[in-house]
Amino acid sequence: MDPVVLRYDTSAALATEVAARLLSLVQQLQDQERTPQVVLTGGTVAQALYAEIARLAHEYVIDWDAVEFWWGDERFVTPDSPDRNARQAHEAFLNALGATKFHEMPSPNSACSVDEGARAYEAQVRGSSADRFDVVLLSIGPDGHIASLFPGSPEVEVTGRIAVGVTRSPKPPPERITLTLEALSRSDRVWILAADSGPGGAKENAFNRAMAADPEIPATRVRGHLETTWFAS
Repeated sequence: MDPVVLRYDTSAALATEVAARLLSLVQQLQDQERTPQVVLTGGTVAQALYAEIARLAHEYVIDWDAVEFWWGDERFVTPDSPDRNARQAHEAFLNALGATKFHEMPSPNSACSVDEGARAYEAQVRGSSADRFDVVLLSIGPDGHIASLFPGSPEVEVTGRIAVGVTRSPKPPPERITLTLEALSRSDRVWILAADSGPGGAKENAFNRAMAADPEIPATRVRGHLETTWFAS
């Protein structure tokens, strides 16, 4: 299915719309007696999104204790580091809403290396009850990367794996764990956040290349089984 592109005047409007869609989806899945499987992302626009989820959550009937959260990637730093995507999500909305079922990627406190951590996270995914994720949230970078899959990196071409270690990220910190393209596409819905992608924006070039299906842009190579939506501003 071809991707759908939705445009917003501001990044704030984008965050509000995605928050409302995510809350509505989670409520709908629970109404169907399903346990929502949500993959979270990091980045500035994600922080705005999570703040909006916390602000709007009271408008929906959701059992947050029955939502499972995963991460698309994580910086291999200690759990208390402000660089941790998981810490940012907890502080922004997970703690406030009372979520308890989250699968954080390993840190140096629980794994000797990124490769060991990736294997452990892969085992978590394979051992879970979810055949595939309900929605994967991704944020595209100015270079077209998603999660910790950077253009030209060997991790982009990995097949047959769910998670891999990254040791030479062009963005600090250099060590990370990331889901693979195959794993990210193991979802009914893929939602890609492309804030600041309009004319003159920092992500304009990456967005335009993605829209042209440039295979060098990792974001073009992820597809949801039911839906692939780009939210751009």
